[in-house]
Amino acid sequence: MIVTRFAPSPTGYLHLGHAFAALTAAKSGDRFLLRIEDIDRARCRPEYEAAILEDLAWLGLRWEKPVLRQSKRAQVYREALERLAPFTYRCFCTRKDILSAAGAPHGDEGPLYPGTCRNLREERDAPCAIRLDAAKAAAHVGPLTFEERGRTVRVDPFRLGDVVIARKELPAAYHLAAVVDDACQGVTLVTRGEDLLASTHVQRLLQALLGLPAPAYAHHRLIVDAQGRKFSKREASGTLRSLREEGLTASEIRAKIAL
Repeated sequence: MIVTRFAPSPTGYLHLGHAFAALTAAKSGDRFLLRIEDIDRARCRPEYEAAILEDLAWLGLRWEKPVLRQSKRAQVYREALERLAPFTYRCFCTRKDILSAAGAPHGDEGPLYPGTCRNLREERDAPCAIRLDAAKAAAHVGPLTFEERGRTVRVDPFRLGDVVIARKELPAAYHLAAVVDDACQGVTLVTRGEDLLASTHVQRLLQALLGLPAPAYAHHRLIVDAQGRKFSKREASGTLRSLREEGLTASEIRAKIAL
């Protein structure tokens, strides 16, 4: 049985790209789950979560209950973080520090972390992020692969460098929360945009370190606007809410994204 999921963050209204992702996930599996990635309470809003449920129902989607909410799972993430302790280190660098680091290599998501705090010995009583030591983790688990649309892809554990897996103010960052939640929900096929393909490499590494099952993956094309840009929550045009207000039907939305 194929179990898929859609995992939006309630930080804005859903747009055409979200519609394509949700509909693709729903039609790809036998069971369709919903996860609300609301771990960042400073940016998430209840009204956006309510709108997500309304928009998905309007599109004709049905999902299994209960809905998993990351804001309720802080202790689960802390326990996973403790298990990863041998392969992590504290990082006190700011985004500005990383951007200004001389010779910092670039990856799929911008400058890779240059490892400034990797061998830090001094004790600091200050807020910090927790980073995964990619080299130490890779040495521990050995070669890894993942399945992408029926083909086997070799994992590059250094593709995103030493990623943050817990932020200063949060019990987990995206990569850690995603793999823990996918395992908890029994997801067997992760369908998501091709812009997240690079993330699969580090997530597969985390799965191996935590002894979690590895789902298969299917990264789909992105829905873009007339200028070839990805839709953004920051822009009102292209949101399902605005299109519905213009009189478009769910069937017309499906036709608009060629699904």
